[in-house]
Amino acid sequence: MIWIHRTIQLAPRPRGFHLVTHEILPQLPELSRVDVGLLHLFLLHTSASLAINENADPDVAADLESSLNSIVPEKFPYRHTIEGPDDMPAHIKGLLIGHSLSIPVHQARLCLGTWQGVFLAEHRNHGGSRKLVLTLQGSERSANS
Repeated sequence: MIWIHRTIQLAPRPRGFHLVTHEILPQLPELSRVDVGLLHLFLLHTSASLAINENADPDVAADLESSLNSIVPEKFPYRHTIEGPDDMPAHIKGLLIGHSLSIPVHQARLCLGTWQGVFLAEHRNHGGSRKLVLTLQGSERSANS
């Protein structure tokens, strides 16, 4: 049985939905040892979120961002405004989308669909770098795998 627990840092990004699968996988070389398991991702921030969505057409990410902005507008009589006009909407968006993902692992690969990828949804205009906790558990692959 393998248990790996590590915190990684994602590069700062502007507001929007950003594919980060390619940034996560190189920081988890132990994935190659897992036959069957689970990767849990947990974002240590309340003004961003994690999602799995289509990774082929960049218009999807743009449409997700504009749709979310129409659902949770900045121009609203929020009480929590001390950190700027994008902060409280960012907290609401994070609550709606969520801060964690669990992805099945099979034969050293994430069980994502053909067009799926892991996205960081940055809800602040300038959110800075984001910390992500990775917990990988699973059974080890045999030497013949």
